Amino acid sequence: MKNIVQGAGGVDLFCRDWGQGRPVVFVASWSLPSESWSYQMLAMNEAGYRTVAFDRRGHGRSGDPGGGYDFDTLADDLAAVLDQRDLRDAVLVGHSMGCNEIVRYLSRHGSARVAGAVLLATMTPFVLDTVDNPDGIDAAYFENFRREQLMRDFPQWIDANMVPFVYPDTPAGIKRWVKQMALGASLQALVACHRALVQTDFRAELADVGVPVLVIAGDQDASAPLALTARATVDLLPDARLKVYEGAPHGMFITHQAEVNRDLLEFADAIAQNRATAHTEA
Repeated sequence: MKNIVQGAGGVDLFCRDWGQGRPVVFVASWSLPSESWSYQMLAMNEAGYRTVAFDRRGHGRSGDPGGGYDFDTLADDLAAVLDQRDLRDAVLVGHSMGCNEIVRYLSRHGSARVAGAVLLATMTPFVLDTVDNPDGIDAAYFENFRREQLMRDFPQWIDANMVPFVYPDTPAGIKRWVKQMALGASLQALVACHRALVQTDFRAELADVGVPVLVIAGDQDASAPLALTARATVDLLPDARLKVYEGAPHGMFITHQAEVNRDLLEFADAIAQNRATAHTEA
């Protein structure tokens, strides 16, 4: 099977597709490609699941079209992966910005192909400080990041912010791997994605998510403060459960790899069992 899916507007999306069985589809965070999910994909694959992940446009080995970084288009890219790979009863797993893409996919395309979702370190529902979101973060903070750091010296910003993304004692090889992956993204894509991430309000559409959701958050996440993101998201979802990892930073899929893998497998197994029971009763 070829590694390319045709995304919205014909953009080539690099896609990893491992194994057989019920599908688990991974959506990576801002700046990171599908490779960042390798340890979760492998663990689920070894447990009998088909694991699929793709590089967001402008990231990794996907095309760099110079546009299409609004969440409607990104959700359409995810839809293209599900449709062209004919994935059904899928569990969607997102990290950070990837969670926002999953929410927009479910509100825009529905849940006909999806059985459940896991959101790690989600950036939903809305992080910007506005009149009706006074606990959000000042827009000037984000603009300063884009203008003075991202657009001036992205490699230096990665070095300066590797901690608190992971722990100080995270092995140096892992830190180099994360930096290498992030540097593979288009700088124009990173700026556009970041702008969409902080400016897009998901509060209204969370009520339209029609599948069970597990939200996993770290109480030491500097990028996605717990009250502003995960707790607010769970409050707006119709069917959601929050699990908080004590001491976990934003990069919990690295620092808490064993716990994340265990919780993903437990959630996917429960979804599969519930689907099988419902089918038998029908």
